[in-house]
Amino acid sequence: MENPVPAQESGSEMNAVQEATFDTAEEATAFYEIAKQRLLNVNHWDDVAKLPSSTFILCDPSGNRITRNVQLGDYLKIDIPGPGTSTGDGYDWVTVEFIEEQHRNGADIMSFRVRPTDNPQSEEKAVAHFFDDAATSTFQVQKIGNVVTAEVHGRNETPNTKTDHVMDNIRNTMVGLGAKVGASYPQWKGLVAGIAAVD
Repeated sequence: MENPVPAQESGSEMNAVQEATFDTAEEATAFYEIAKQRLLNVNHWDDVAKLPSSTFILCDPSGNRITRNVQLGDYLKIDIPGPGTSTGDGYDWVTVEFIEEQHRNGADIMSFRVRPTDNPQSEEKAVAHFFDDAATSTFQVQKIGNVVTAEVHGRNETPNTKTDHVMDNIRNTMVGLGAKVGASYPQWKGLVAGIAAVD
């Protein structure tokens, strides 16, 4: 069974976790289903996070917006505050390379993992993201007993500075360094807090 979170080998890493505790395992199971839907409905993440942050748009492999839960092979078009890249037509792009619900060691775990990729709407086949394609982000909801957690794990995060566009390289360096020193953490903390929020 594949571990959804890759090993940390280079660059920086990030972990954001929020948990919700219930009186019974049955209540936790019911809430786990709600949290899973929040996780998989990427187009509504900015509503779930409840704070100004990046906007995530779910797209098909051609880069066209779609309105359903995320699936393997989908793309996420990310609009982060500030200037975007010319490579990504103003956006950062990732693709969904893993999605699976696992049951192991008494835990129920719904995960999907994304990796920086090219802009599917461009002829230029170069990574259109401020991290290079060694980086991953894994989004998870898991239930163990009467506790449900929402988690985001970033691994092997290194700025993408080898594009053919000087301004993209400068921008990616600045955004990547900002993420390394924690500038992106409030966004991910807001997302996991929203996913794990008991209304």
